[in-house]
Amino acid sequence: MTSTDYKKKIGKLIQENRSQRGLTQAQLAEAIGTSQSAINRIEKGGQNISLEMIARISDVLSHDIMTLNKTGKTNFRVHGGKVLSGSISVKTSKNAAVALLCASLLNQGKTTLRNIAHIEEVNRIIEVLQSIGVKVRWVNSDTDLEIDRPKKLHLENMDVTAAKRTRTVIMFLGPLLNQHRKFSLPFAGGCNLGTRTVEPHLVGLRRFGLDVVATTDSYQATVTKKTVTEPIILTERGDTVTENIIMAASLHPGTITIRNASANYAVQDLCIFLQKLGVKIEGVGTSTLQITGVTHIDKNVEYFPSEDPIEAMSFIAAGVVTKSEITIKRAPIEFLEIELATLAEMGLLFDIGDEYLANNKYTRLADITIHPSRLTAATDKLHALPFPGINMDNLPFMGLIAMTAHGRSLLHDWSYENRAIYFTELSKLNARVELLDPHRVYLVGPTKWKTADLVAPPALRPSVVILLAMLAAPGQSILRDVYSINRGYEDFANRLNSLGASIETVREI
Repeated sequence: MTSTDYKKKIGKLIQENRSQRGLTQAQLAEAIGTSQSAINRIEKGGQNISLEMIARISDVLSHDIMTLNKTGKTNFRVHGGKVLSGSISVKTSKNAAVALLCASLLNQGKTTLRNIAHIEEVNRIIEVLQSIGVKVRWVNSDTDLEIDRPKKLHLENMDVTAAKRTRTVIMFLGPLLNQHRKFSLPFAGGCNLGTRTVEPHLVGLRRFGLDVVATTDSYQATVTKKTVTEPIILTERGDTVTENIIMAASLHPGTITIRNASANYAVQDLCIFLQKLGVKIEGVGTSTLQITGVTHIDKNVEYFPSEDPIEAMSFIAAGVVTKSEITIKRAPIEFLEIELATLAEMGLLFDIGDEYLANNKYTRLADITIHPSRLTAATDKLHALPFPGINMDNLPFMGLIAMTAHGRSLLHDWSYENRAIYFTELSKLNARVELLDPHRVYLVGPTKWKTADLVAPPALRPSVVILLAMLAAPGQSILRDVYSINRGYEDFANRLNSLGASIETVREI
């Protein structure tokens, strides 16, 4: 990186933090004893800036502009112990967005996805799509995504670096197998939650004639097209597995029955989107789907994915752990009912408003108000199940809430090899965690939270859980390298700040 690049980067950080503090250039200039024109040049990267000047600006903005250690990391400095208040609206679903981006490969027409969250997982898939020739651009003040795929995809040009940073790339198999006889995909990445086999994907996709050979760093796919006549029985009721099979069936002529399908929120969004493209799908919201595919799709379509129940659960947990009263608006209530019923048995007090429909005209939404409550430990173990059970991505937040309850709760995270181990990180914040094995932990509450300086785990939900626990710890905590949070949440720190939290973003250069 050149000197000019560094100056522009520092200038942008100063401008962002000045704007967040509500200061004009003139006000900042007066506070540090310089001219407005100097601040203007600094923010545009047109002036050398000394460490002393950076320190003075940081002092006025009450924010360290940079830290000089590892390159390129983003950290959160959390001033905890504050009571939250107010309301927050839930953004659209991360998991639906990435599934719909993959599904856009089925459509030769223009796909417009509305109200898409700006998150790193979406950015990685956009980079992969663009590298193979798909035109993807943000429109309407960067709220919507417009996607135009070419007649011929250039899979040989795939951005391998971006593809390896997301597990979503495995969902290219379903859309591509009906359009290409041979192709390769990089190994799927994403969260570090232990070895997660792709075999359930391959078991279902083999029925369409897909054969995959794993090499050192990629999947080599060969397709010998077959007509599917018998029902496809999924060996795992997983969301991405189900979505892959649905997308394969969408460009397959005839009617295919899928059994043991996931009925979770992202799967439902995908089905509603495909119905708008002319694919006939019966059984949406159940574990048995009947899909009548088409041989070609060429439609201009727009779609609004529904709101994210995992983000809604994150805000519920934030309210509980900080003993606050907050309202979570536009919560997809169908995908939170079991979690709320379980928390009600533990003593959580909350109100649910009247239901209304999401912009997709299908998903049920409601506003949820969380009240400060005295919780007791869960009577039964806390564990996830396929929808309509407790969502596996919500289980970490259920565990965090259990740490605020009186007594000892057993949490069983059977779906991942080692995610439960991440709960032990919370012991550094004074939580009492008894690890029984890689899947089971006892969580003892109520916790008297203390501050800590931690590195965010390489997994999305455990990282958010640690951040929320820091909100409850009086004093200053540091959460380092928060890329995993930015993978799944847009502007999460500032949105928590809008409720009364105090989280500073510190970027390292």
